[in-house]
Amino acid sequence: MAEGRPRLLSLDQFRGYTILGMLLVNFLGDYRICPRWLRHTHDYCSYADTIMPQFLFAAGFALRLSVLRRWQRDGVVPWGRLLRRIGGLAAVAVVWYSLQDAAGLWEQFRTRPLSEVFMQQCKRQWFQTLMHIAATSLWLLPVILSSVRLRLCWAVGSGLLHVVLSWWFNFEWVHAAPRGIDGGPLGFLTWAIPAILGTVAYDMLSSAGAQRGVVRLSVAGVGVMLLGWLLSVPTVLYDVSAAVSGQTVAGQVVAGPYAADPVFPRAERWRMWSGGLPEPPLVPPPGPDQRQLNYWMMSQRAGSLSYTTFAGGLSLLVFGVFVGVCDLRGWQFRLFGTLGANSLAAYVLHDVAAWLVTPWLTRESGVLVVLTGWLVFVGLVFGCCGLLQWKRWYLRV
Repeated sequence: MAEGRPRLLSLDQFRGYTILGMLLVNFLGDYRICPRWLRHTHDYCSYADTIMPQFLFAAGFALRLSVLRRWQRDGVVPWGRLLRRIGGLAAVAVVWYSLQDAAGLWEQFRTRPLSEVFMQQCKRQWFQTLMHIAATSLWLLPVILSSVRLRLCWAVGSGLLHVVLSWWFNFEWVHAAPRGIDGGPLGFLTWAIPAILGTVAYDMLSSAGAQRGVVRLSVAGVGVMLLGWLLSVPTVLYDVSAAVSGQTVAGQVVAGPYAADPVFPRAERWRMWSGGLPEPPLVPPPGPDQRQLNYWMMSQRAGSLSYTTFAGGLSLLVFGVFVGVCDLRGWQFRLFGTLGANSLAAYVLHDVAAWLVTPWLTRESGVLVVLTGWLVFVGLVFGCCGLLQWKRWYLRV
């Protein structure tokens, strides 16, 4: 399709922006000078928490695009090839994340039961971004050719299943030491939401074109963001007033940061609710001494339904901006294009660049030193990706 190329341009630019955001938050988050809104604090959706959903959004968009094109061209869907690619990405994830702490992993295998080490790796080390993209893509395959309505129903069903499993055991398990990352092995259930919204974005552009598509993406994005915020309303039921702090709330002793009923609030909490609403999105909530940690706050660690819904809507809105800027105005940014065209390589290279740069800094380093280190860090990743692009070498699975 002639129209496909501009859309791929906007997708690469969107991916490149997401990679740059990752480079920013993953690097600065290790230093004391980093502000809270650039950190993962797991009690609200910070800017740092908007990055990973955009990876899933782009993965859903690309999956829908590639499967439909192959089906329209050949009349068949290469399910075997898709499964091999997903399996290959999962293998890359296991190998790469294991290499990051190879000595520690080997020591665990030597001193602990195999099943215990395997469960901990699944909970924390292996199930990071690449594995979640693989698991979520696999979860989407049954509906990737289905109608928008069925795909949205799949997203709703996946989210509800995540709520039930979180109530049953997953919320407590993910937050138990050692704490999980990005929702743990069951995170794909809610990561499916931004991924499915990515497939819907592709359909919007295919049916409406870029100009009308921008409007649809923007309206849909704002609507989904509002829905995500409304899903976070139960978080205010876990507020702890000064009058009862250290005593009882909803018939339970307040002990530690986590609520005893984190997923389904007890009836007493609803009766005590004053009708207040949660903070606007991207605004930090009260600390755990004022609000117990619960499932309904926007948490990347929990992979909570409110968080992935809100961030999925934001992904729609941000992608709509890139469609408007790139597809309608013809603008493109070399930094975004280079990083986005080879996003898997950029992801791997950012770990290598961090190994080279971070030994020269300390957690207490000042603003100028840290920002200089970040510029060197970004320059290494961008330079290597630029060389790969010049050679026309692309890291894909």
